[in-house]
Amino acid sequence: MFASKQLIDDGMKDTFVVNVGRQLGSGGKEIAEKLAAKLGVNFYDKELVNLAAKESGLCSEFFENADEAASSFSLGGLFGMRFSFYNDITYTGTNCLSHDSLFKIQSDVIRHLADTRSCVFVGRCADYILRDRGNVVNIFISAPMSVRVNNVARKFSITQEEAEAQIEKQDRKRSSYYNYYTYKEWGHSSSYDICIDSSILGIDETVNILYDFVMRSLSFKTNI
Repeated sequence: MFASKQLIDDGMKDTFVVNVGRQLGSGGKEIAEKLAAKLGVNFYDKELVNLAAKESGLCSEFFENADEAASSFSLGGLFGMRFSFYNDITYTGTNCLSHDSLFKIQSDVIRHLADTRSCVFVGRCADYILRDRGNVVNIFISAPMSVRVNNVARKFSITQEEAEAQIEKQDRKRSSYYNYYTYKEWGHSSSYDICIDSSILGIDETVNILYDFVMRSLSFKTNI
């Protein structure tokens, strides 16, 4: 415990990042948020969309529509026009913003945040974007399909059939996005430091297990 406390207390000198990939319905976002709170660090999920929009001057709708979606078409085509919307400003031109362009902007935001503070990122290929850094722990959270279906159906007040269809759609979207930008396989154990089934111990105990793993991993990495 001393080593973990020292890592956090040392502040900027020992900033670290935890990247969390997750299956829909696994409780991954809740686990990541609770883990960030337990670690006492910043938490970023959808906030990255707003930060990327703010840093680039582009409307957040661009990033929201491209969020965790692999490059397949230009956003100019999506909006039926060949110009870019900026916050409170319309700039006409010939450039179409692609998903790749928006991915680069969001990647720059992730790198900047990682440069300045300790944090937990959810999704968005942050593990790949920060792959050359030392104090990084990469996690993937899963759960059996039956558990995920029940969780999604309950959360969104939909039928189990609708929940399963939503899960399958989101799995395809996230895996395509991750595989496209990282050249790795979404959800495969080789892509992460630890993969864990959240249904075995439940949300809070999974947080405790991951907290201990993160601290031991960071302590080891800083002593290499």
